[in-house]
Amino acid sequence: MMIRALLPPGLMLLLAACGEAEVPPPAALISVPTAPRPVHHAPPHDSGLSGVIGADADTLVRQFGPPRLDIHDGDARKLQWSGTACILDAYLYPGEHGGRPTATYLDARRGDGRDVDRAACIAALRRP
Repeated sequence: MMIRALLPPGLMLLLAACGEAEVPPPAALISVPTAPRPVHHAPPHDSGLSGVIGADADTLVRQFGPPRLDIHDGDARKLQWSGTACILDAYLYPGEHGGRPTATYLDARRGDGRDVDRAACIAALRRP
């Protein structure tokens, strides 16, 4: 009874509206699921991806020139190249035991967002 006398009427209405609703613990409110690192196996030699998957940033720059974007996010890195044919994103992660980050995943698309064959995009963007 004494608590009700100390609370302003607006707060009492708010508390009454909550009733017996379950409130999640604070940790559940702030926990953010993290995406697992992509695990990709080396592509077959005839896939058109060899020389790119598993390559480090210096090797990729030698193949495609300076990237249009170079984004660091923790220990991950995204490099992006673009041309008239496509946009190529290479995602680099360090190995299991640390070491130099290498490209573990590639994404290729057109400027309008439609998917493009990754090998064709690599061929179109690769320097002669």
